[in-house]
Amino acid sequence: MIVKNESEKLKRCLDSVKDLVDEMIIVDTGSEDATKEIAQSYGAKIFDYIWVQDFAKARNFALQHSTGKWNLVLDADEYLNKNECEKIKEFIKGPKCIGRIKQINKFIQDGEIKESQAIISRLFPKGIYYVGAIHEQVHSAKLPRINTNINIYHDGYFLTNKSDRNIQLLEHAISLNPNDAYMLFQLANEYRILGEYEKASVFFQKSYISLTPYDGFKSLLVVNYLYNIIANKSDWQQGLDIISKEIHNLSDYPDFYFVCGYFYMELVFSNVNEYIHYFSNIEQFYLKCLEIGETDKYDSVKGTGSFRAAYNLGVFYETNNNLIKAKYYYELSAIEQYEPAVNRLSKYKIEINNKI
Repeated sequence: MIVKNESEKLKRCLDSVKDLVDEMIIVDTGSEDATKEIAQSYGAKIFDYIWVQDFAKARNFALQHSTGKWNLVLDADEYLNKNECEKIKEFIKGPKCIGRIKQINKFIQDGEIKESQAIISRLFPKGIYYVGAIHEQVHSAKLPRINTNINIYHDGYFLTNKSDRNIQLLEHAISLNPNDAYMLFQLANEYRILGEYEKASVFFQKSYISLTPYDGFKSLLVVNYLYNIIANKSDWQQGLDIISKEIHNLSDYPDFYFVCGYFYMELVFSNVNEYIHYFSNIEQFYLKCLEIGETDKYDSVKGTGSFRAAYNLGVFYETNNNLIKAKYYYELSAIEQYEPAVNRLSKYKIEINNKI
């Protein structure tokens, strides 16, 4: 681990792994709170490190002090459930490889608490290191990357904004390599989080143009780029072109169809006379989300293949006064206790029943 001023969350993280690991390597980059005292209470090996604006270098400094055959890399705002520890013990009995773990992220968007999943490389043998000053990546040309059934839980961006720090590091990285599609993508994301959609659009476009066939983040880039176009309420033709180009490449990705359904809805209402011929796409794309279902293949927001898509279909059908279908899809969404669907049913149940 690398830490700085993490006294509020460090105990939760260390509690979750204390019965799993043989040693805890904690690199502190200048804490001024009780972080190091908490780490000491768990018997951790603590090393001070002067921060040089480079996450990979700090990660690698920590890894160099590890004596274990396998390394699990965590942040202080992450933790494991007990059953995940058993999964890790089983996984490391197998051959050497890079273990890709599902990170479950809690965040707020549009005033709603959401969960997303990201597939990240965090469990690997000794001798593997990181590259990248920010959003650092595990580097290995020899070992295969294997998806595991291990989950880690992360709430570091819940009610917390780290964009100022991230933008500074990303801009520096891009100054060294202006065509780094991944760094351009991450910078676009930071501006989108800040609501600076025009700036974000510039970097989304640069990233999209700079993509190579080996860039595994392309699916998420496409989805976030489309969300930014919607938020910016411009570049509609660019959005249409992206959808046309990527629809066959992302045919099994519910988040892609979800954002497309949303895109077509906003497109039609931006100019009904010009775009009304796209109206039926709203229904088709949300139905496709439900057909695909939730995914473990991609980074994804929970519900795009289930309750969120069902709820949006309910809204679509209610808007078209098809109350039988609206009620069906609200109920389908409410099965998973999706609050907007539950509230919609409560508010409209009597009215819908009377009209039916």
